[in-house]
Amino acid sequence: MNLLLRRRSSLLFVVVLVVTVMLGSMVVHAEKLRVVSSISGGKTAEESELFAKEVGEALGLEVEWIRPSGDEYLQTALRSGERFDLIYLNTPFMDQLVDQGALLPLTDFIKNSPILSDPTVIPTEDWEMIRYPDGHIYSVFNKYEGGTLPTVRADWLEKLGLEVPQTLDDFYNVLKAFVEQDPDGNGIDDTYGLSTSGLYDIQGFMGAFGVKARYVIDEDGRRTIPYASEAAIPAYEWLNMLYREGLLDPNFVTNSTADMRNLFLADRVGMVTYWDMWVGLFNATRLQEDPNTEFRAMGIAGPEGPNGERILRRGDPSIWAIPANAQNPEGAKRFLEFWHTEAGIILGSVGVKGYDYIIKEDGTMELTEIGVAHNMDHGVPRWYNTNVEAPFGSLPGVKEAEVFVNKYATLEISTADWPRAEAIVNDYAFRAITGQMTAEAAVKKMHEELMAANLIDY
Repeated sequence: MNLLLRRRSSLLFVVVLVVTVMLGSMVVHAEKLRVVSSISGGKTAEESELFAKEVGEALGLEVEWIRPSGDEYLQTALRSGERFDLIYLNTPFMDQLVDQGALLPLTDFIKNSPILSDPTVIPTEDWEMIRYPDGHIYSVFNKYEGGTLPTVRADWLEKLGLEVPQTLDDFYNVLKAFVEQDPDGNGIDDTYGLSTSGLYDIQGFMGAFGVKARYVIDEDGRRTIPYASEAAIPAYEWLNMLYREGLLDPNFVTNSTADMRNLFLADRVGMVTYWDMWVGLFNATRLQEDPNTEFRAMGIAGPEGPNGERILRRGDPSIWAIPANAQNPEGAKRFLEFWHTEAGIILGSVGVKGYDYIIKEDGTMELTEIGVAHNMDHGVPRWYNTNVEAPFGSLPGVKEAEVFVNKYATLEISTADWPRAEAIVNDYAFRAITGQMTAEAAVKKMHEELMAANLIDY
């Protein structure tokens, strides 16, 4: 009897010890916030530490801010069981994590948050973009995304006496002039008409043929990918014509977005397809280098189709989510509210006080040399909160580009299947555009492989 009691007593001690250790661990972790973001934060490891300190002071927490160098870091880390409190991701990856039950639902938190439920902070209707069929919302927006559209060298148009292109024929003529009429004036045949980063983002041109990117899902839930439909054939043929005639940058398949941007900034190409925000960043970068530069980037609507319609792309929401195994979900929720306040927006846009900017004696803000180089973008170049004004105004050309995005851009549907489908679409689209296959044959094979992989329904 005494032996049994001793055993029970020993067992009770062990249980109490384990619980005590676990609770102690929870207390320690509750004071720390682990954040992973490949976009938001400092530009370097040292700057990320400054960024983390600023967030920590605002929240009263110790903050570890992890800014990975590669896109695969987060997926690999989550698969290995590493625990984070807050992760930055895009909607296709969110789709996968939601399917796996790996994210905390935030529906009630958002509804009860005086900040996030305020429609002047985030429009009520925009939450529907990230609401899932189960009725839950699993994330909070990082920033206002805007959209992508053709961006042209307006100074080259003026120099060559060209009008802003409206139709496909207009676009062809402008791109041809950019190649053949020496728009940079250096006397060397070294310019391209158009550059992209793979298929990113040819939507403006595909839209002239009525073709929408990624998935289209009908009222019966059946999936199709218009880029793999017969309607896309003439679009690929048009792009192949640009490629054959040397109007399209021959390295478009392997270009990174940085490669494409650098070509545009270096006077090597007259048109790119990129974010409306980058219209302003292009202009600001060149003005910073030379206040007297003639360089002027301008966002344009893209070619209109036979019925006069245009289709541009609204950006996938970039979002913050809390993993289901987060050790400090309450601290993460405090961050999500802070991020959409004026203090959070200033940090995410202008940067760290005393490093990216200073406050002068008259109370106005002044960028440091580092802050100027950072272009007021630490993950939030634009925001939803209409109560917060941009301290230095908007970048040149952005508001004009937004007009076209707001008028013609729509959100694309990804689903968790899109990453697998995208590889097939890219493969055969590249073959069609570069002439390795006819557009008709490429679309046929693309469609067959997507059907065989059960990635589309018809």
